[in-house]
Amino acid sequence: MDYKSLIEVKGLSFSRGDRLIFDELNLSCERGKITAILGPSGSGKTTLLRMIGGQIRPSSGTLRYRGRDISAMSRLELFELRKNLGMLFQSSALFTDLSVFENVAFPLRRHTDLSDIAIRDLVLVKLNAVGLRGAASLQPDQLSGGMARRVALARATVLDPDLLLYDEPFTGQDPISMGIIISLIKNLNKALNATSIIVSHDVSETLSIADYAYLIYGGSVVAQGNPTAILGNASPRVRQFVEGTKEGPVPFHFPAEDFWEQIIGSGLP
Repeated sequence: MDYKSLIEVKGLSFSRGDRLIFDELNLSCERGKITAILGPSGSGKTTLLRMIGGQIRPSSGTLRYRGRDISAMSRLELFELRKNLGMLFQSSALFTDLSVFENVAFPLRRHTDLSDIAIRDLVLVKLNAVGLRGAASLQPDQLSGGMARRVALARATVLDPDLLLYDEPFTGQDPISMGIIISLIKNLNKALNATSIIVSHDVSETLSIADYAYLIYGGSVVAQGNPTAILGNASPRVRQFVEGTKEGPVPFHFPAEDFWEQIIGSGLP
């Protein structure tokens, strides 16, 4: 069956101890589109990506890939799912003891029976797509942060997955590297006819390439729509996040007892 939404989240709830991460979360990611999931730090964006990859199971609700409940998949079924999933980690997560070439080749060696010549050609094609074919022999510690992110992107797409997950892809990038990565995400999504999910707190960069966006806060979706709708949303919580202001309904301080009572009290934290 050809599902319009590759990923569907319905009534998803999840807690860590006493802390509620998701509370009846609902969202969907349309096939062939770039979906942005925005929210402040600690709002559960990376946790949601880990759930899509089957690393974490929700407390309740469903998270479906092509109509199939990910949390109900067996280990073998999850292994097959991950072959169709490319992940760009927030830290790039390159293997430090492997060259750039071998980092990109790793998924091919792990998941295919391709010959060394075929692997070489595919790796060079992917490295060329991110502008780093000439860096194939370098080690990760010889790369800048922006270069490492691009190598990680080449590795994430080497199997031509139909689902690409990006965990804070713009964090720590200089303006040039950021512009390159924005362009690569957009162009690769189109070239691969993939479905992309970007989780980020970088509003302008993410919305510049997103087809649809969700803003998560307090465990649920507080705003959704195309980039124009998000930027024009009048909700105080949305305005505070979009404009990056300290004052507003989203608190700066983590919940704690009264400051002065703690200072003058005799107890230690």
